[in-house]
Amino acid sequence: MDQTKIDVLRALPVPGFDHLIEGQPVPASDGGRMEIISPIDGRVLTTTAKGTVADMNAAIASARGAFEDGRWSGQPPAARKKVLLKWADLIESHALELAVLGVRDNGTEIGMAFKAEPGSAAGTIRYYAEALDKIYGEIAPTPGNILGMIHKEPVGVVGAIIPWNFPLMIGAWKLGPALAMGNSVVLKPSETGSLALMRMAELALEAGLPPGVLNAVTGEGRVVGEAMGLSMDVDVLAFTGSGATGRRLMEYAARSNMKRVYLELGGKSPNIVFADAPDLGEAAKVAASGIFRNAGQVCVAGSRLLVEASIHDDFVAAVAQAAEAMRVGDPLQLETQIGAVNSEAQLNANLGFVETAISEGGGLVTGGGRIFEDTGGYYMEPTIVTGVTRDATLAQKEVFGPVLAVTPFESEEEAISLANATVYGLAGAAWTANLSRAHRMVRAVRTGVMHINTYGGADGTVPLGGVGQSGNGSDKSLHAIDKYVNLKTAWIKL
Repeated sequence: MDQTKIDVLRALPVPGFDHLIEGQPVPASDGGRMEIISPIDGRVLTTTAKGTVADMNAAIASARGAFEDGRWSGQPPAARKKVLLKWADLIESHALELAVLGVRDNGTEIGMAFKAEPGSAAGTIRYYAEALDKIYGEIAPTPGNILGMIHKEPVGVVGAIIPWNFPLMIGAWKLGPALAMGNSVVLKPSETGSLALMRMAELALEAGLPPGVLNAVTGEGRVVGEAMGLSMDVDVLAFTGSGATGRRLMEYAARSNMKRVYLELGGKSPNIVFADAPDLGEAAKVAASGIFRNAGQVCVAGSRLLVEASIHDDFVAAVAQAAEAMRVGDPLQLETQIGAVNSEAQLNANLGFVETAISEGGGLVTGGGRIFEDTGGYYMEPTIVTGVTRDATLAQKEVFGPVLAVTPFESEEEAISLANATVYGLAGAAWTANLSRAHRMVRAVRTGVMHINTYGGADGTVPLGGVGQSGNGSDKSLHAIDKYVNLKTAWIKL
């Protein structure tokens, strides 16, 4: 990346986005617009259509019509593959444009955004494009006079509700397998992270995706998201976001057509460091980046640091040193390592968690406050709180900000007990040179992803899914395809 090119793109005005319905930009039916505030400086960046129930219903009707007439679902796998591969190429060729647009919208530091957003999205779309003509049905073991076949068919219309922290990456996790298997999709981007995703949807049309196969409606979740959830014409809902919204979507499904609902709801992930870790210095640096990159706004962030008591003080000091060395600031500067918090509301919530932690007896090691307020943007110091007890608010509630809760432990058994002492189960890690202990931790910690001697970095070949109140189903890998197909049995008497 080149800073000059970033600065040029940053200076460009951002056009307002309308909905994307039946391949065309469509304004809100009542003319409503939403202001998009940039977390970089707190100023209005642009506007998007403020969707209505009628707008969402129109997008769903378009998707249903596209599915039923077979303009995409009826195409041979090779044809769908060609379009998706071209889409991936277009995402790559527009990568810097997409990354800068996204950073201006949600505040992620550009160094992370460039790889994690367009880079990841292009790779994901390409992965499922390459996989789609390698997904076979099955022949059942039957008596000689019976032929039993199991077909995999697209489910129909998929509703995808995408969060603001990594809209291209997470959007692609849902779009890739859903479109590869021949479904139509209606996107509902976040109110505070829609711009790059809307642009990526436009590129899908440029790649040759037929109109109506991918529609997108911007607006408030309580309006257009609810309309999607209550629709009788949406067959599957795929959602990444908060537990409260996830519960509402399940209720909407029950009140409508009992559509399948797949949820990824975040976590309170434990990062467990034993005294016999192979490299405590490396573990400290990774622990800092595992919670503070993207200002802690990562669903799998290692937000609980569990440290063996014998090394607690020295290790926490090393993590604090690493955190204080990380550069917080303008996310469109290449040297920035921690960007802006997504919104003022999120920033205030983060600061409130710190106040609560201290009132409950936690010790503030570093950070804890808002910084660069004079810019108008939403920036927060990387924050470390020690002495966080098992039942403390900071140990139980997802902050979604740059706040690390630290708890000591005396034994492996206590570490496992602490790790499992939340309602969540999305990710975790253990640092140890003991191979047997490493395998025990993988088995014992109730989570969808367990890292050993690292944190993060799992690619698209493996699933991401949660247990407990972190959700159900999996994004990424071939397993994600299962969410977007129906199994149909053919039982034929010969």
